[in-house]
Amino acid sequence: MAVLGLTAFSSAHAQDRLLRFGFKGGANLGKLDGTGYQDGFKLGYHLGGFAQVNLVKGFGVQGELIFSSTKTKTTDKFSEIYNTDNLNDPDNNNKKISLNYLSIPLLANINLGTPRLKLQVGPQFSALLSDKNALQGSKEAFKGGDVAGVAGLWLQLPIINVSARYIIGFTDVKNAGDVANSSNWKNQAIQLGVGVTL
Repeated sequence: MAVLGLTAFSSAHAQDRLLRFGFKGGANLGKLDGTGYQDGFKLGYHLGGFAQVNLVKGFGVQGELIFSSTKTKTTDKFSEIYNTDNLNDPDNNNKKISLNYLSIPLLANINLGTPRLKLQVGPQFSALLSDKNALQGSKEAFKGGDVAGVAGLWLQLPIINVSARYIIGFTDVKNAGDVANSSNWKNQAIQLGVGVTL
């Protein structure tokens, strides 16, 4: 009983610390919303680190540095939008496109009745790092940056953290100079993560 009581006290005290760091990773269910792309989320992954600052009781901020891989597939209509021989390459015959981003979410942490469960909301700023089997090089068809909104939940257990969030892109990531179609291309993602809080 004494050990359990000490563990509970230490865990509760850790929640009130001004500054905490940690690591997280997990599934990244992403899609590119726009003409020429298949509807539905495709499985990718994300990993990175975070820092939490508890400003006042029940409220704090969290900054993260996250690498994520976003996957999508084109439809038959895509060739009418962007002419690329790479989609007919034998190594890419299923028309997969994978875009890798380095993202910086800046989130408000709002306690939901307990310091263990937090509502997270805020902006996310992303830079396109590289592509795999993309459109003759992602820089030709995709812009180098993206701005999105994030909303989700964070569960802090002793040492372990669990998170779920929805990310919706505000930016048209299509490079207008290289793509004939005028519709917007916007990123969306559902991230499910598990990590360690130090």
